Amino acid sequence: MDDRKREKIPGSSLSKNKKGKRFMSGSINKVIIVGRLGRDPEMKSTQQGSKVALLSVATGERYRDKNTGETKTLTDWHRIVVFSDNMAGYAEKYLKKGDQVYIEGRLKTRTWDDNMGNRRYVTEIVVSDYRGSLINIGNQRRDQNSSGNNDGFHDDGIPF
Repeated sequence: MDDRKREKIPGSSLSKNKKGKRFMSGSINKVIIVGRLGRDPEMKSTQQGSKVALLSVATGERYRDKNTGETKTLTDWHRIVVFSDNMAGYAEKYLKKGDQVYIEGRLKTRTWDDNMGNRRYVTEIVVSDYRGSLINIGNQRRDQNSSGNNDGFHDDGIPF
């Protein structure tokens, strides 16, 4: 038996090789982010009439500049596509710009050719009924009235 032969560990996605070392036998495509909405949800529908919500979510990381000692924030923007009538309806009814959201989904990269013939790519976080979550964990209006909101995301700094 060589190193490539694997023994499955019951109740786990891990396997062992001949030397007893563990490794993943499959793959996982799962993304979890907590951030603030950069704009109100944009609603669309499929050709079959199902609701789709498009969200723009900002996440950030703080650090102290070594030269100036100033605290700075790096912001990343994420494109979220919600393919679920229930969750898209929830987004439409309850989510607004500035709300803090918890999102679970999977990464998906789409490709297409633009009008000039150039290949284009977009990577999105896809949320669906069977593989995702969308939870409003706080809104900007309520958080501004309470103490302790220091996550660095305020309507003034959102470029939308």
